[in-house]
Amino acid sequence: MAPPAEITIPTTSLYTPTDKSKPYTLYNITLRLPLRTYVVQKRYSEFATLHSTLTALVGIPPPSALPAKSWFKSTLNSPELTEDRRRRLEIYLRAIAESPDRRWRDTPAWRTFLNLPSLNSAGNSAASVRAGYGIPNRDAANVAASQDPGTWLDLHAEMKRDFQEARRCLARRDAATENSVALEAGSAAKKALVKAGGLLTCLRDGLKYMEDARRLGDGEIRRRKDLLGAARVDREDLDKLSSTISATAKAAAKGVPSAADKAALMGNAVTAAAKGRGRILGAPLPETEQTRELNNQGVAQLQKQMMDDQDRDVEALNKIIRRQREMAEAIHREVEEHIEVLGHVNSQADVLAGKVRVAKDRTKKIS
Repeated sequence: MAPPAEITIPTTSLYTPTDKSKPYTLYNITLRLPLRTYVVQKRYSEFATLHSTLTALVGIPPPSALPAKSWFKSTLNSPELTEDRRRRLEIYLRAIAESPDRRWRDTPAWRTFLNLPSLNSAGNSAASVRAGYGIPNRDAANVAASQDPGTWLDLHAEMKRDFQEARRCLARRDAATENSVALEAGSAAKKALVKAGGLLTCLRDGLKYMEDARRLGDGEIRRRKDLLGAARVDREDLDKLSSTISATAKAAAKGVPSAADKAALMGNAVTAAAKGRGRILGAPLPETEQTRELNNQGVAQLQKQMMDDQDRDVEALNKIIRRQREMAEAIHREVEEHIEVLGHVNSQADVLAGKVRVAKDRTKKIS
């Protein structure tokens, strides 16, 4: 039998519906399962519905009482009421989850409320969670999950999977021989990158929240910042590659001839010219992986990019040579100073040798 889920409600969020209706408070329920930790957001009315449903299905109310509804105060303008209700709702859920009597938590209403898989389902909890958070806005769930140290790592792992999916789509795009397949793969890569970008923003904001709230140590904060920095670099690289692929796909969609058509056309031209004149000067060069499937504008842009890269390499080489020259001049000055010092030492040695000779002569006279 699997151990019960560890349930906490660490924080709350204020949610404003898009239809400009009255805002309300969402309670961020964190569930820690053996293989995954995730967040579910619920409002108080959903807790009340769950309580009445469990009571009707089991026949008796759950082991802990549901916090009563307040008619004179609102959680929107009363932080004390919000905190008290958050604490009591957490006690309510944990009482059901940790009770020896399983009747309440074995009901479909309980498992649906927490997005747990059904008892006869073959899927795991992660698949159930990924099917939906049971909240009006998935982005709000990601924001809530990014503010918890455990679920933050789960979101980071999900972002890395999106990056891997984007790489697979881009590789499939490069290997595609048909325009429709290439466009479909490029679109899938864009979708994965957009999702990963949203998660990256949530992770950055959540880490800042945890840093301000002192929920993690300084060392762990620095480690997670390094993870976000590496993820940001990966996303920028994939964005550049995806943009290049998108431009290629657009050019292909406009009717740019394929590599096979180009090869056939240029091959026929070369063959005809060879038959007429023999040796050919200035024959077209064969296509490369970079120029294949590019039109004239794309080739010109590629050439400009290569020239810019060469200019940057020349500038870097110029900096290295300038630095080496400065080092050589410094070494030259130091050698000259050493020569001057050695000359001074040599002159002083001559003076000392003269004094020694005078001392020896006086010693001989005395003896």
